[in-house]
Amino acid sequence: MNANEPDDLIACHECDALFHKRVLPQRTSAKCPRCGSLLYRSISSNLDKICAMTLAALVTFVIAQGFPIVELDANGLTSQTTLIGAIVALWSEQMEIMAVLVFCSTILFPLCELLALLYVLLPLRSGYVPPGFNALLRGIQFVRPWGMIEVFMLGVLVTLVKMVSIARVIPEAALFAFGALTLMFAVVVSFDPRALWDIASRLGPRGETRLANGRKRIPSEARQKS
Repeated sequence: MNANEPDDLIACHECDALFHKRVLPQRTSAKCPRCGSLLYRSISSNLDKICAMTLAALVTFVIAQGFPIVELDANGLTSQTTLIGAIVALWSEQMEIMAVLVFCSTILFPLCELLALLYVLLPLRSGYVPPGFNALLRGIQFVRPWGMIEVFMLGVLVTLVKMVSIARVIPEAALFAFGALTLMFAVVVSFDPRALWDIASRLGPRGETRLANGRKRIPSEARQKS
């Protein structure tokens, strides 16, 4: 192995063969020469897509929280509520633990993941590593299993099916927003945040880029000022 080559190793998930992980051109992937299984894809080709999808998911998340989910019409009496309203109702019914769990799994943790991803992705696209990069990635990996938008969506659909027989159910904007948000989260979650460490290893703080031998390259404008 050349001394200038990165010493990162990757193991094949199928045959456990070890290989040195190298930077791939855009829209390419690396396959195991022993069994032919996929090792990893190029990161740069997916960065723009994940960044756009994360931003779209954040906008859809705000819509889903700000509008009513459904409207119920029973014997001339209509009622509608948002997700926040449902959480407040659970709390007022002496179900504090359930209210906290619903708030954390459907609002707090998904929102934290989206904001943290945007904070990390946007600077990486600009060519530098943001402050607190490592801590944020570890935080994303911690909160990701606790975000349960898809479980909430499934529960809402099951409840609506059961209530059709006793009341007229009118879907509102938030219900469609939650459906779109479930699909967007499936795309965002499919992106492994650990892959961002590969990009960060080739970058430095704002205005610095790491060369293959580990040295830092300072832009020409900064050299001229010095």
